[in-house]
Amino acid sequence: MSGLRNVTRGWAVAGFLARRSGLALKNCTPSLLLRTTSLPSYKLCQSSTAASVNVPPAKLGHVASLDEKREFLHLFPDIVRDLTEVGTNSDIMDAQKWYAKVLQYNAVGGKMNRGLAVSLSLKLIAAPELITPENLRRAHLLGWCIELLQSFFLIADDIIDGGEMRRGKPAWYRNDNLGPSAFNDAILMECGIYKLLRKHFRDEPYYQDMLELFHEMTMKTALGQALDLLSCPAGQRPILSKYTMERYNAIVKYKTAFYSFYLPIALSMYMAGIRETDNVRVAGITDRELHRQARTILVEMGQFYQVQDDYLDCFGDPSVTGKKGATDIAEGKCSWLSVVALQRASPAQRKVMEEHYGRNEQHSIDIIRELYKELGLPATYRAYEDSTASMIRIHIQQISRGLNHNVFFNFLDKIHKRSR
Repeated sequence: MSGLRNVTRGWAVAGFLARRSGLALKNCTPSLLLRTTSLPSYKLCQSSTAASVNVPPAKLGHVASLDEKREFLHLFPDIVRDLTEVGTNSDIMDAQKWYAKVLQYNAVGGKMNRGLAVSLSLKLIAAPELITPENLRRAHLLGWCIELLQSFFLIADDIIDGGEMRRGKPAWYRNDNLGPSAFNDAILMECGIYKLLRKHFRDEPYYQDMLELFHEMTMKTALGQALDLLSCPAGQRPILSKYTMERYNAIVKYKTAFYSFYLPIALSMYMAGIRETDNVRVAGITDRELHRQARTILVEMGQFYQVQDDYLDCFGDPSVTGKKGATDIAEGKCSWLSVVALQRASPAQRKVMEEHYGRNEQHSIDIIRELYKELGLPATYRAYEDSTASMIRIHIQQISRGLNHNVFFNFLDKIHKRSR
């Protein structure tokens, strides 16, 4: 989702506090980070010189193998068939044909990490007797429900932001001069989720859990989007006084982390019989507590992912990311780079931000990108990425027994040092 951003409440550890503050950390050792409990100044360890900008080593961040991805894609024709079957409603045949076109253009083409994560996690979480071909197929069905949710958000987001490219091709609303009318297609994508859930899961004990979870994730994401939009109202200049790390954290937490990271794992947990109940498992830990721990780690991981996304938007290779570069600068988004830049900026540099940030002109984009380099943000990002990944690994190791830690390590390994 263009501009999908989020970061959750801070952990009482320095690695995360440093992440929130945007520290360069160039003189901070791991032992010092672990001892630090508060950071009164957001300019500690700030890099004073601009560093060369090198995107981290090429890594596309795919969570699954090619065979697993092919297996997932193999189900897509069935998804289209389920959602576009006419049955006795022959009077809407044209609309159903259009729906199929919308699905084929928008639901495939990305990395599909969210959708693939359901079956991959189920294999690690569920008891061996639950890992059957039928249950893996059901997990893929749930994965496609997440991909439909993602497509719903992306279509709407591109309309709102005026995004030009999505996944290496024109944004859907730009096809055939659809314009704002494409928003109805976004609604179709969301409706497809609940049709699939009813068709394939209504007799399952966790059906109600899934319905409530999808509604909750949609609501949280919409609230995050609203907070993001209020930072830079349509047709107005960005309100830079609102660009604080606290606000950025809230945007990212709600707009990306919940649905991108927690949702797929929560669905696999439901399938494995781990529902949000007081059922007691190993060492007195309840299923509800396992969900809480998973949610905490996964939201933190979603924060990490979004900061990466913000960096790659500005300094990544558009031929790899599939997006037009520096859209956050052009659209005036409350991004990690903009927040840290404002924390570090001198009065003169802040004036440059006020004059050029949020202008969709190449001259202004270039000026802001150079300002980021001058403020040492590429070096800060690289330090942030390594220190944050290390801290997340520590947090994963602290999760209670009852959840396979490899579920979380696999996610982290795929996104660390990604270039897309």
